Amino acid sequence: MGFPIFQVDAFTDKAFSGNPAAVCILSEPKEARWMQDVAREMNLSETAFLRRVDDGFELRWFTPTVEVDLCGHATLASAHVLWEAGYLKSAQPARFHTRSGLLTAERRGKWIEMDFPAEPEQPTTPPDELIEALGGSPVYVGRNRFDYLVELATEEAVRELQPDFSALRKVSTRGVIVTARAASPGYDFVSRFFAPQVGVDEDPVTGSAHCCLGPYWGSRLGKEELTGYQASARGGIVRVQLAGERVILGGQAVTVLRGELL
Repeated sequence: MGFPIFQVDAFTDKAFSGNPAAVCILSEPKEARWMQDVAREMNLSETAFLRRVDDGFELRWFTPTVEVDLCGHATLASAHVLWEAGYLKSAQPARFHTRSGLLTAERRGKWIEMDFPAEPEQPTTPPDELIEALGGSPVYVGRNRFDYLVELATEEAVRELQPDFSALRKVSTRGVIVTARAASPGYDFVSRFFAPQVGVDEDPVTGSAHCCLGPYWGSRLGKEELTGYQASARGGIVRVQLAGERVILGGQAVTVLRGELL
């Protein structure tokens, strides 16, 4: 027998936007190498693997090239699949055991809210190659355990940025978050996320980046609830609620494909 597999567009309410993730439901343990091969075959920014355990689901995330420690949009996609496909009842919370500890998700009407660790940045002196690869003029540069965070002066500068990905691939980090205060109505900030070192030049919508963006913009804007727009070609909306050392990430999701991995 094969394994059920789904493709879900996350952080959006319409198909073919947001960030696509594959979600594979395992009925038995599988080796990491096999999961990596499947992720390479799916060729999406993330493929999630779920396996039921006593009090929830083991959850692992793979890009086409590496396993990662935290991924928001594939967690959102995973929770969406568990409820939509009947693995969980609609009122049941989803509990995920991951490399980043226990993560939970709950349904709130048409939205899904996920409880993630906050990942605040600290000011840092950026390496020359980072600034050269981005080609922008940063207002601020910080770093957390995963990524660099680079603030630019305007939303327009973020949207128009054209990084040199071959140069950015040499920067020692999972990824680079580029952000600015939003000029567009309805949003507090905009961002983009580049991660060529893990095989994703530009990620369409990055939940884990908002674990950093939420605390960053919350402190600057004096707000505990914020709405971010990730200004990739596909685009997507992430709600962020600050909760001390945690952040609540809110998003929607749409299933676009169901199948069986043979």
